[in-house]
Amino acid sequence: MITLLDGPVGTELEARGIPPSHDCWSAKAIDSAPQIIASIHQDYASHGATVHTASTFRTNQRASGHWWRQRTLAAVNLVRQAVPANHRVAGSIAPVEDCYRPDLSPGFRAEAEHHQMAELLAEAGCDLILCETFCHREEAITVTKAASGCNLETWVALTAGPQADLLTPGAMAELATEVVDLGASAVLVNCTPARETLRFLEAIIETGIPVAIGAYANAGNPADNLGWKTDGESGFNRYARLAQKWIDLGATIVGGCCGTGPGHIGAIKRLIEPNTQ
Repeated sequence: MITLLDGPVGTELEARGIPPSHDCWSAKAIDSAPQIIASIHQDYASHGATVHTASTFRTNQRASGHWWRQRTLAAVNLVRQAVPANHRVAGSIAPVEDCYRPDLSPGFRAEAEHHQMAELLAEAGCDLILCETFCHREEAITVTKAASGCNLETWVALTAGPQADLLTPGAMAELATEVVDLGASAVLVNCTPARETLRFLEAIIETGIPVAIGAYANAGNPADNLGWKTDGESGFNRYARLAQKWIDLGATIVGGCCGTGPGHIGAIKRLIEPNTQ
């Protein structure tokens, strides 16, 4: 069976007139536009997603300051109230610095921050923790330990970045095996251009790691005509056809990242029914 993950909140906030803040991305909208965030979660649910990511990507203390705990709890509550009771809520943990600047990562020194965030997400009642958009090996290892130590299902999503050059497929596959050894129950490729994702997914699957494998890509360059609110139904369907290739290869969790939206999830749902859950 295929599990449908949702798509980004930040892209949808921009599309609905709420540009994300530079310093803490979508976290400020938890305070200023909670109804819009709730409506985004509802839209993903109505288009077929059954795993929904709380907008906690930048609610950690480093990004949100003294508001971090309040925002994290509010974000989890927003999604929990917005989606059906039988759907699962994933608490998002991101790199403590810029996702696409591994040179800025504190590596193993991020241990305390990731433990702090993982413990609060568990306290908030998340069904699983999604450690997402990691490309720095040491920090990926650190966040996996923190999340799996909370006795929650832990998914780890690795990125090669917007240009697909932050990790090679081989390096991503090697890191995938490491995080599985540390307790990850699923490994995904995320926020890598959709047209580049297959080769990274293939490298991970070739390792034979005994966990769920998945992908939720970004829409890539606007010229790819896959998303960024430029192509409507045709873009949705092009993205879904790429997702079908991931599934044919062995992915069992699929969704969307930057530049995609509920329409992309709906297109995947239509394409792969009845093999979804």
